[in-house]
Amino acid sequence: MRVLVGGGTGFVGTALTQLLRARGHEVTLVSRQPGPSRITWNETFQKEVVQSRLESTQMLAKAITEAPQPPQAWVLVTGVAYYRPSLTAEYDEDSPGGDFDFFSNLVTRWEAAARLPGHSTRQVVVRSGVVLGRGGGAIGHMLLPFRLGLGGPIGSGQQFFPWIHIVDLAGIVAHALEANHVQGILNGVAPAPTTTNADFARALASALGRPAFIPLPSIVVQAVFGRERAIMLLEGQKVVPRRTLATGYQYSFPELGAALKEVVA
Repeated sequence: MRVLVGGGTGFVGTALTQLLRARGHEVTLVSRQPGPSRITWNETFQKEVVQSRLESTQMLAKAITEAPQPPQAWVLVTGVAYYRPSLTAEYDEDSPGGDFDFFSNLVTRWEAAARLPGHSTRQVVVRSGVVLGRGGGAIGHMLLPFRLGLGGPIGSGQQFFPWIHIVDLAGIVAHALEANHVQGILNGVAPAPTTTNADFARALASALGRPAFIPLPSIVVQAVFGRERAIMLLEGQKVVPRRTLATGYQYSFPELGAALKEVVA
């Protein structure tokens, strides 16, 4: 299969590209930098791609609708920020979400920009949780304080922490590309039992052989991670991958403890 990957040089994109190539697929990257197996456009296009996810998605969707030979599948990775933060609600792929803050509005508009009504191309959206993996993602900022024995819950620690190992996020995308029966919304989160931020802190400390009792105040989280990532970490959602499991995807890291041990090994 020939696969075009946007953001293919980033943390998740690199893992996805490696997996697809290992499975024998031909991968081309959409990139602002020229090079082997990459597609670049003119300066105007480059500036528009940099401006926002929304505009780049609209351009790719337009290219698909106008293509004489459209692709077989179109997979977009967004985020669980679509769902309203809650300490009690449980969300699956059919749950409402959408337009209650900046980030949910962004995801809603992003997914709408990718939609191809009545088109022959099979369409899949993967809503990702916090991605855990070596060499990048949110956990990269957490390791040092935990290694020093200074780690602990973020904020109250009671917020849900929808997570996924990068191997499984790449795996779900590859599964969506390869399996012709997969379409619609998939939650890109692990199927492990309910995980709170405090649970995550204890599991990460255990993987490192360190204590985890020093909470990280919200104001520090915002300073360290920036506003977008801080909101994901401070205001959680309980998200389950009901439809993802129903498609037949087999997780490599369904449990948090094993996932974190692989990340910090």
